[in-house]
Amino acid sequence: MLPSDEARELLALTREIAVKELEPQVHAAEEAGEFPAAAYELLGGAGLLSLPFDEEYGGGGQPYEVYLQVVEEIARAWPSVGVGTSVHSLTATVVAANGSEELKQEWLPQMLGGDWLGAYCLSEPQAGSDVSAIRTSAVRDPSTGSGASGDFVVNGTKQWISNGSCADYYILFARTAPDPKRGLSAFVVTDGTPGMTFGAPEKKMGLACDVTTQVLFDDARIPADRLIGKEGRGMQVALSALDAGRLGIAAVATGIAQRALEHAVEYAQERVQFGRPISDNQGLQFMLADMAAKVEQSRASYLHAARLKDAGRPFSRQASIAKLTATDGAMAVTTDAVQVLGGNGYTREYPVERLFRDAKVTQIFEGTNQIQRMVIARDLLR
Repeated sequence: MLPSDEARELLALTREIAVKELEPQVHAAEEAGEFPAAAYELLGGAGLLSLPFDEEYGGGGQPYEVYLQVVEEIARAWPSVGVGTSVHSLTATVVAANGSEELKQEWLPQMLGGDWLGAYCLSEPQAGSDVSAIRTSAVRDPSTGSGASGDFVVNGTKQWISNGSCADYYILFARTAPDPKRGLSAFVVTDGTPGMTFGAPEKKMGLACDVTTQVLFDDARIPADRLIGKEGRGMQVALSALDAGRLGIAAVATGIAQRALEHAVEYAQERVQFGRPISDNQGLQFMLADMAAKVEQSRASYLHAARLKDAGRPFSRQASIAKLTATDGAMAVTTDAVQVLGGNGYTREYPVERLFRDAKVTQIFEGTNQIQRMVIARDLLR
């Protein structure tokens, strides 16, 4: 599936880091809910946080299909870090695809160099799937300059922000005009901006190490040169970036499902009942076969969409199909993995119950799977 020797080496490096460095930490870190800063430093130092971006800005120059397989491998070992990696790439994608040359030259090397981690501030308490309901405002301050040179004053609350209070920069979407679709604009905001604070970490069902918080803005000032693209183009920026982001979540979900399948197969071969391994039972064999098929379907789906993206072809419908297929698949596979392990699968002594909890949110963020079905159907019927 990998297009070059370099790509194969990158995936081998990722697997080595994931198995030797990430996976041994997962259980204790997830139980404690600790933000895995060292994990991101390790991945950044290995060049794995910059893969799908141009080399002239410090990126790895790799196809998106390679990047996604790296994300899958990371998520297979540690889903929270897989999600954080995907979110970070989403933030850099916004700047790379929409920023001015000056903005890209100034910001991308720091975003891609492994020292900075990003967060994507789109959702709000009343604006989840409905981006047009965003209320956070960014108003020009005429005292700081005339016309397009004036700074912005931002007020509002963002919610469900992965990497939350732990990020170094934030891609912010705020309303600069009342129009629901043409009134949004995108900005890059650094940590420590006066007037920007954070809520307490959410107590979530899974992904405990993916620190998720509110980001609050109270008369926070953003210089005019932090505007990404043209004022009023934020809706297009957000939606185009989310197509790529959905593929990242599909890769994460596939990694979760792959690991759950591996645990189920291993357990079925070791667990003895009635004098023989439970893997000898045809009913359980069929269950494992169905789980394996779902994993392969998920992987094939996101790779197909990624190859369309790499070829410069439209891939929005395929991104939604991949996100839908992989995340529903992950929920089904992890549910069956718990069933294979029986009572042991219901305890925290075995990792499948955590994978089950981690899988659930993949059906919800980056656009719920009900929204994905709407996107797919509208594209088919247009």
